[in-house]
Amino acid sequence: MSLTLRILLIIGSLSALIICFRKFEQSKLKVDDSIGWIVGCFIILLMSIFSDAVMWISTKLGFMAPSNFVFFVFIVFLLVQVFNYTIKLSQLSEKLKNIDHYLALKEKKEDKKDK
Repeated sequence: MSLTLRILLIIGSLSALIICFRKFEQSKLKVDDSIGWIVGCFIILLMSIFSDAVMWISTKLGFMAPSNFVFFVFIVFLLVQVFNYTIKLSQLSEKLKNIDHYLALKEKKEDKKDK
């Protein structure tokens, strides 16, 4: 892995960690959401520090270049994050639908009482 890519990965992962910790301190990021980002940043940081291991793994898995393996890890990480957010969004959508039904039934019951 080139020195430029390693430096960019270190700077990027440390920047993301700092942003994640700041947003957590400002209560703009929940603990369960921040854990995923912190773990991802540490994985990227480890990949940039131990580039020989990344080269070994990438050749064993058949990647043409270690940078392709790094991009693959990025893509997998982001897909996992999107999948987790999709699950949370589906759960919130279901809760919102249940609240809407509850309020509609409550309003209908109050309308019957008023008549």
